[in-house]
Amino acid sequence: LLFILGTVSCTLFLAVNSLYSAHDDVIELTPTNFNKEVIQSESLWLVEFYAPWCGHCQRLTPEWKKAATALKGVVKVGAVDADKHQSLGGQYGVRGFPTIKIFGANKNKAEDYQGGRTSDAIVDAALSALRSLVKDRLSGRSGGYSSGKQSRESGGGDKKDVIELTDDSFDKNVINSDDVWMVEFYAPWCGHCKNLEPEWAAAATEVKEQTKGKVKLAAVDATVNQMLASRYGIRGFPTIKIFQKGEDPVDYDGGRTRSDIISRALDLFSDNAPPPELLEIISEDVLKSTCDAHQLCIISVLPHILDTGASGRNSYLDVMLKMAEKYKKKMWGWLWTEAGAQSDLESSLGIGGFGYPAMAAVNARKMKFALLKGSFSEQGINEFLRELSVGRGSTAPVGGGAFPKIHSVEPWDGKDGELPVEDDIDLSDVDLDDWDKDEL
Repeated sequence: LLFILGTVSCTLFLAVNSLYSAHDDVIELTPTNFNKEVIQSESLWLVEFYAPWCGHCQRLTPEWKKAATALKGVVKVGAVDADKHQSLGGQYGVRGFPTIKIFGANKNKAEDYQGGRTSDAIVDAALSALRSLVKDRLSGRSGGYSSGKQSRESGGGDKKDVIELTDDSFDKNVINSDDVWMVEFYAPWCGHCKNLEPEWAAAATEVKEQTKGKVKLAAVDATVNQMLASRYGIRGFPTIKIFQKGEDPVDYDGGRTRSDIISRALDLFSDNAPPPELLEIISEDVLKSTCDAHQLCIISVLPHILDTGASGRNSYLDVMLKMAEKYKKKMWGWLWTEAGAQSDLESSLGIGGFGYPAMAAVNARKMKFALLKGSFSEQGINEFLRELSVGRGSTAPVGGGAFPKIHSVEPWDGKDGELPVEDDIDLSDVDLDDWDKDEL
């Protein structure tokens, strides 16, 4: 499970300068040195996964440095720029910043740190974890593999999450499955297959956890299941193929380390993941939690329900949902409101002058926004978002330098709007004949 510290966290996107330097007691970790420094280490490690642009990470930095200095020589304290090294963050299920993990006796199963963000709280947690590690050693419990080297030297590792497939079981399990399958075709005598085996097994367990079983790793003994080997043209070992429903299988040609395999599996998972939620701005909390947690939030202001009816509004929402699906890898937030419901917000984003519907992309960290100038259509919005995704497009500061007051409103009930009911005028007491005479 992934626990993200605090009620609001940042999400992956832009890279700026690192928060740490060689002068700090915080050890900078990268995909190049992570395995040697952390996984193969006998030491207890606290590792922060951060993004330089994330405000919460910037506020944690001085406390993290202070804790690293206090724990020097006792507990190792490291930091990973997971915006720059997304494969490493992805390997450990990092979806928001900052995420802190504790690597204890079992380096293959890091624990999530859920304490406070002060140096005192961090040091207390580190010493508590260290005490548990020492007690386990004293009682003879190792807590699992003490280093990454041991699992390779043991010649295997736990293959419980690698699904063995055969000529008879393959179609039933794979071909009609809604899940994504990565299938290794191997030969028992193949040296490269033996080298891959522990990496494949470790990746299978990690991928199962992080994708909730939506991406599966399997293996086929191609020397026994020759029908499958022939069907898929297997000529060398190991050969890894990716199977997705409704698509022809494709060859996996990436690296053969656990990290490489997990990274590709998570990419496949995100490709098949549901799009982000499209939320109506019914309160200040909805706006702030969405915009603070994402690098960009896409806000649409739709015409009043009396102007479009339910069918017209739903057609606009459908366009937004399609775009949210198309750009889901960007991890943006998606919001909408009705024209006039949040007039202060409209003014701060320069919306209204071009009519409705309108759309703005807001960077809450910089309090800047870009306005859709083209049509509110799949093509128009796609061009607008594509420009943003490559860093182009004109921006302007949010009016007032901050989000204005957001009014709490009732969520749309999904129905056509109704005109307000006017009070009936009772004319029974009026003598219309006398009124006419007076007028004359």
